[in-house]
Amino acid sequence: MIEFLLLDLDDTILDFHKAERIALSKTILSFGAEPTEALLNRYHEINKWHWEQLELGKMTRDQVLVNRFGALFQELGMAVDAASCAKSYESNLSIGHYFLPGAEEAVKKLHEKYRLFLVSNGTATVQHSRLTSAGLYPYFEQVFISQEIGFNKPDKAYFDRCFARIPGFELEHALMVGDSLTSDIRGGINAGLKTVWINPRHKPCGDIRPDYEIEGLPQLEALLEEL
Repeated sequence: MIEFLLLDLDDTILDFHKAERIALSKTILSFGAEPTEALLNRYHEINKWHWEQLELGKMTRDQVLVNRFGALFQELGMAVDAASCAKSYESNLSIGHYFLPGAEEAVKKLHEKYRLFLVSNGTATVQHSRLTSAGLYPYFEQVFISQEIGFNKPDKAYFDRCFARIPGFELEHALMVGDSLTSDIRGGINAGLKTVWINPRHKPCGDIRPDYEIEGLPQLEALLEEL
């Protein structure tokens, strides 16, 4: 029987892509470039590569947050202070929140039956601001943000530190739920957790094998009733 649910935040509960697009467009425009569709798509490619380096332990979080903007504007041939750009982006990103369809109600329902814990690789100041704006704190016993924990998903050490802070935690009664194969699902597997992959676009999972797969958080309650 499942008692402990470890839930990712971005693109599991909150629509990070929408928030990111708005914040990124504002930031790029303020630093003198036009946030065209092509430029936003190129940023996503650069950003994805940088986060993969973090997950592999080849880059620090601070390097990711700054260097991705340095790389983007370098390609544009523009001399921009990447650190200032990163700070502006985080400020824009921390404003407001956008729930994925049905996610807010799903969290409230899950809270009535299970012990909920938030596990996020996001930047601490940004995530705390968004959680406050979204009114999510009352539904989670604890919030574990990698920047504060000292390790990142999918590192087993991240999960070990989370487990150590959860009173009465039992691994066999816990479930990791998230949209990222490389951080949430691989991390859950590394930690010995059963995993649920949120996969709304029905992407192939490759060599990372989640235990269960759903299209969105609203489907989780029905899945749990079957376990």
